[in-house]
Amino acid sequence: MNPRSALRATTITLLAAALLFVGSASGQPTTTEAATGNGAYVPPIKHVFVINIENKGYDATWGPGSAAPYLAQTLRTKGVLLNTYYGTAHNSQPNYVAQVSGQGPNPQMQGDCQIYSSFARTGTSSPGQATGDGCVFPASVPNITDQLTEQRLSWKGYMEDMGIPCRHPAINTPDPTQKATVGDQYAIRHNPFMYFASIINSPACGQHVVDLNQLNTDLAAATTTPNLSYITPNLCHDGHDAPCVDGQPGGLVSVDNWLKIWVPKILASPAFRADGALIITADESDGPQSDASACCGEGPGPNSPLPGITGLGGGRVGALVLSRYVAPNTWSTTSYNHYSLLASVEDIFRSPHLGYAGSSGLNRFGLDVYNSGWQR
Repeated sequence: MNPRSALRATTITLLAAALLFVGSASGQPTTTEAATGNGAYVPPIKHVFVINIENKGYDATWGPGSAAPYLAQTLRTKGVLLNTYYGTAHNSQPNYVAQVSGQGPNPQMQGDCQIYSSFARTGTSSPGQATGDGCVFPASVPNITDQLTEQRLSWKGYMEDMGIPCRHPAINTPDPTQKATVGDQYAIRHNPFMYFASIINSPACGQHVVDLNQLNTDLAAATTTPNLSYITPNLCHDGHDAPCVDGQPGGLVSVDNWLKIWVPKILASPAFRADGALIITADESDGPQSDASACCGEGPGPNSPLPGITGLGGGRVGALVLSRYVAPNTWSTTSYNHYSLLASVEDIFRSPHLGYAGSSGLNRFGLDVYNSGWQR
């Protein structure tokens, strides 16, 4: 190639990259992205970390008066803020289940599963919804851990204060973790893996769903860090309680203090630095009386007339994505929800979309999120 041709080729490449970046920074898909689908633009992420805080609406968490400045200011400048990201239900439990399975809520789930009941299945509805009522889905209802296991990829749930691995009540007995106690602020309803028989009945459950302290060891090397790390703080550190049973302030103040401890460990880990992505969001907004809004056309589902009790969704909560494939201090105005999160994680691991994650037209993370100008 002569020098003039080489210069022309380089110029065309740079212009194409610039157009892709402009499209992503605006939150709008480029023509190529729209034609091929977001999946074609998923970077080679190998390690995904998900952290949920509790019952926090967008303005409280991300607004200028946020009581969590480390999250809303320090971390926010390191990644892309999804400012129209929504929960999918009230109360807490169905939002966590949505993130790992795409299953919509039912009345017992909306009540936070006070009884750890077996799901009584009556049939199947589109898209991939088990019809019936109850909390612990039978092994016939798939979740993302089934997909990861099939692909020989690793996963773990890290649950603060869980203590005993795979800890849950006996089927059809009351859930004793609905209220925190001193020294035990673990909440089963914030641990979605405990609501699938395929997990709790597996001999490997205790290896996969563990106490949060195990994360310290697992982060030491990329080879010991799971491909999917799903991390749940306790009822104080996730902001659910305020004040907390042990005297801590709770709310966003305790959220921020907890994040200051754990997020730097994740960001400094070999796995994250090599090919990681961290997503921080909230399960739902402050409550059905204040915000049950939805974003993405999800229907009420076959099992409950209104997933938000007084509306279609779980309210606007926002989400932050940090990764080497994400440009710092950017934002996306694309509408997303917990089903979008599941679909986007499934895109990363090249898995089919489960349940409502497979809804036609559902937005999945694309160049508005993976906006650093990376090249495959």
